[in-house]
Amino acid sequence: MLSNVTKDKDFARMMKNHLVDILAFLFDKNQNFGILCKIEDVSFNPELPAYMQESLSKLTLFFLAGYTFESAVVEEDYIVFEAGFGSENFGSVVSVPLVSIMQVIVDENPIFINLSELKLEELQHREETVEIDEKSVENSMNVFLSNPENEKFFKKD
Repeated sequence: MLSNVTKDKDFARMMKNHLVDILAFLFDKNQNFGILCKIEDVSFNPELPAYMQESLSKLTLFFLAGYTFESAVVEEDYIVFEAGFGSENFGSVVSVPLVSIMQVIVDENPIFINLSELKLEELQHREETVEIDEKSVENSMNVFLSNPENEKFFKKD
């Protein structure tokens, strides 16, 4: 089932890593681009006036060119850039979680499509910690060492 893939944390990490590589390539080539992202996950500093915020659609395209492109940086799990909004060119620093970027577009052509459905918080909360049971490791090693067939794996001085 497709949702088994699109909701998988490993798939989301892979998509994010691929996106980071693509963004690094575009910055290296000094290539302007657009990002289509889920606006609900985007933050603005300072906050946009309510009428501007309400005018943004659920999927919003930000085009990174000129000063916006020059100000853009990838910081951990976000792309951050400065942009002007509305006729008054209201300035704000925009922070977009990488996992919320649905497409990267160059010259009206998508060059990256993110099929992952996870949000940043879900990806961070789904991190699994592996606890090593020291007793089990010791028992496993003892079983391995007690088998004479395994002597070939030991370095002989």
